[in-house]
Amino acid sequence: MSVEGKDIINNRHAYHEYHILDKYEAGIALQGTEVKSVMSGRIQLKDCYVSVRDGEVWLLNAHISPYSHGNRENHDPLRTRKLLLHKREILKLEKETVVKGMTLVITRIYMKNKRVKFEVGVAKGKKLYDKRESEMKRTIDKETRQQLKENLR
Repeated sequence: MSVEGKDIINNRHAYHEYHILDKYEAGIALQGTEVKSVMSGRIQLKDCYVSVRDGEVWLLNAHISPYSHGNRENHDPLRTRKLLLHKREILKLEKETVVKGMTLVITRIYMKNKRVKFEVGVAKGKKLYDKRESEMKRTIDKETRQQLKENLR
């Protein structure tokens, strides 16, 4: 499900660690200073993950830096945040994680209609040889592009 919008952050680490099988667009319940920090790209997705609990989807361990011009009402950087999805999507995600043993990760954060959106990917962990294979493929593609560029000169 490809969505138009201005990318704030693209989680390349997720694509290195996992095979992304399906993607869902989710809104998020943020406080005022969190929105400003996310819009300026001050969010870290290194150890974050998504969990489905009690029919709700939660974003855990995402570090949103405190807003530089915030006052004493600034937010807690590591608090648990609620992702907003339709009920049928939540049921699908719960089924994927419980029955099939998949992982839910954030693949990118972007702006759409002046709202912050998170792309939740249903992922399966890569083995070491899969990572080596994708690294080799990337290297071959890069060398091929360089060869084509030289041949056009």
